[in-house]
Amino acid sequence: MDLASKLGGNIDKQQVLSAVQQYEKYHVCYGGEEEERKANYTDMVNKYYDLATSFYEFGWGESFHFAPRWKGEELRESIKRHEHFLALQLGVKPGHKVLDVGCGIGGPLREISRFSSSSITGLNNNEYQITRGKQLNRITGVDKTCNFVKADFMKMPFPDNSFDAVYAIEATCHAPDAYGCYKEIYRVLKPGQCFAAYEWCMTDSFDPSNQEHQKIKAEIEIGDGLPDIRLTTKCLEALKQAGFEVIWEKDLAVDSPLPWYLPLDTSHFSLSSFRLTAVGRFFTKNMVKALEYVGLAPKGSLRVQDFLEKAAEGLVEGGKKEIFTPMYFFLARKPEA
Repeated sequence: MDLASKLGGNIDKQQVLSAVQQYEKYHVCYGGEEEERKANYTDMVNKYYDLATSFYEFGWGESFHFAPRWKGEELRESIKRHEHFLALQLGVKPGHKVLDVGCGIGGPLREISRFSSSSITGLNNNEYQITRGKQLNRITGVDKTCNFVKADFMKMPFPDNSFDAVYAIEATCHAPDAYGCYKEIYRVLKPGQCFAAYEWCMTDSFDPSNQEHQKIKAEIEIGDGLPDIRLTTKCLEALKQAGFEVIWEKDLAVDSPLPWYLPLDTSHFSLSSFRLTAVGRFFTKNMVKALEYVGLAPKGSLRVQDFLEKAAEGLVEGGKKEIFTPMYFFLARKPEA
C-alpha cells in the first residue's frame, strides 16, 4: 500500500498515464530520436523519476545503484562498500564540503556523510525525490549536516571553487552532454581537489552496427531515462576536455567476483534481495496490476513496471555480452590554480 500511495511521484494521479505515454514517445522503441531526448532531457528525466522512484525504493532501498560483489556478500553490503570506496578514493574527511551530483533520494549521501563525518549537498532536479530525501534525512538525523538543492547539473547554482570533493553515482549518464556536465563540476570544485564517478557506459565491445546490441541499448535507455549511453572512451575524452587530470580509471565490472547484474538475472534467486529477482518482479507486477484495477494505484502504473522490466532484461543481456557497464569508475583532479 505504501508503494501504491507513492506511484507517480509529484504527477497528478489522473495524469500518470498521459505522462507515461509522453515519456515513452521520447524513446527508440516508440519512434523517438536521440536528439529530441537530449533537447528535452529535463522533461524526460523528471517524468522518468516521478514515475519510477517508488518502484526503485520498493526494490532497491534508498541507494539506486549497482556494485561489484564478493561471494557470500549480501547486495546491501556491496552497495555500502561501493559508496565507502568512492569516499575513500576522494579522501573525504570530517568538515569537508562535498557535492553529490544527481543524488536521487539521498541514500549514498547519507551513507557517505555518516562514514566520513562530512557535510554533503545533494543536487537533484526532481522535486519528488528531494522531498523524499529530506524526509529520510530527518529520520536518520543527518538533516543538520546534509541538504538538497533543486537544480540542473548542467547549470549549477553554486559559486566557483565551492566544494572540497564532488562525486556522481550512476547519475551523470542522464546529462545530454558529458563535457558540459563535467565542465560545470570542474567549475564548482576547488583547485587541487577531486571528482569521482561511476558512469553508465557502453564498452569497447559494443558494435553500433549490431542490431541486437542496439536493441539492448534502447531497452536500457527507455527503462532508465537516458538520452543516450556514451562509450567509456567518450567519458574519458570529455573529462580531459573539461580540464581534469585523470588519476585513474577502470571498468570495475571486469573484476567483480559476482556479476553486477546478478540481482536482476532470471536464473538467480535471493531472499535478501527478493524484490529484484524474477519471482519478486513478477509478484510486484501482479500487485501493481491489482492495485491499478481497484483504483488504488493510478492508471499507467503497470506501464511503468513494464518499461522497468524491459530495462532489467536489457541490463542483464548487456552485462552478459559485456557491451554495457554501470560502473565505469574514474578519479579526476582539478589542477591547482
